[in-house]
Amino acid sequence: MLRRITLPTMLALLITLAVVPDAAAIPAFARRYKVSCALCHSPIPRLTAFGEQFAGNGFRFGPGEEPRDTINTGDPLLTLMRELPLAIRLDMYAQSYANGKAVTDFQTPYGLKLMSGAPISDKVSYYFYTFISERGEVGGIEDALIQVDDIAGQPVDVIIGQFQVSDPLFKRELRLEFEDYAVYRTRVGEAPTDLTYDRGVMVVADVAGFEVAGQLLNGNGIGAADEARRFDNNAAKNVGGRITRDLSDGLRVGAYGYTGTSDRDGVNNRTKYLGVDATLRSGAFELNGQYLRRTDSHATFTPGEDETATDGGFAELLYLPAASRWYGFGLYNLVTADRPLLDARLGGPAGIDRHETISAGV
Repeated sequence: MLRRITLPTMLALLITLAVVPDAAAIPAFARRYKVSCALCHSPIPRLTAFGEQFAGNGFRFGPGEEPRDTINTGDPLLTLMRELPLAIRLDMYAQSYANGKAVTDFQTPYGLKLMSGAPISDKVSYYFYTFISERGEVGGIEDALIQVDDIAGQPVDVIIGQFQVSDPLFKRELRLEFEDYAVYRTRVGEAPTDLTYDRGVMVVADVAGFEVAGQLLNGNGIGAADEARRFDNNAAKNVGGRITRDLSDGLRVGAYGYTGTSDRDGVNNRTKYLGVDATLRSGAFELNGQYLRRTDSHATFTPGEDETATDGGFAELLYLPAASRWYGFGLYNLVTADRPLLDARLGGPAGIDRHETISAGV
């Protein structure tokens, strides 16, 4: 079992309060609309309800909005931005943690992203970012997508490209904690599937008050193409889907399912996920929870091996007082497997059967 207690030091507080908001206060969208970043993010990078709607509209305040800061080309199908919209996100941390002894680590800079996104027609927009520096290395492009809004005049959006499979659940890139949502990153044995980045198509729709998302995916992440210049080494596609609904002003619940296959040396592994999630809001508090059960039929691609079952999830408590630059968070992660096959992507040694972390901060 791996256990890490993560508590930001006073320097981390100063960095979080003084550096991050200022660094993030001049993104392309805020410049275009001449508004504060706090309209869409509170606290940064967490999205407000308006920020969720803005992203869902393809980076517009509303459907059918008149273009801003664009050049009239005479082409009704083209929205040409006057300037290339660029933004920079800089993440800086300092941590005090204990793994047998107390250690302080200055993680500055931890991540440096170059981002761009904008409408390119009345219904089409794009978004991408590249990690110029990710934990001291060049991370490359992660999100890179085209979004088409309101297909056939209906509340149906289509996203094509690279994106996070877990985006319809809880968005990893917008979390407040340094610690990740471990269950999304979990890989089992040698199976390439997890719920982070993948290539494919996602459809999001509003159906009778339910938000429904469907995904068609390669299922093997966003690694480089093979010698034949192909990204997907499996003829079959993976599919996932989520349905969610607000049961009241402060309670939202959802369910998720996923299935797909991967092959190696003639051995087929089928990966399945089933899970539930919920968000409860009351005053300044927000409680998020996720549970997922994963099964792999041949996680090590060994003929005749037993099925591997993995259970995981997290509980996240946020304290977000109105009109305050101070906020608090706590995150508990737990992932267990019935065989020692959990992957080192979780931040520990390969071949473990339990991963557990607790983090808290202000």
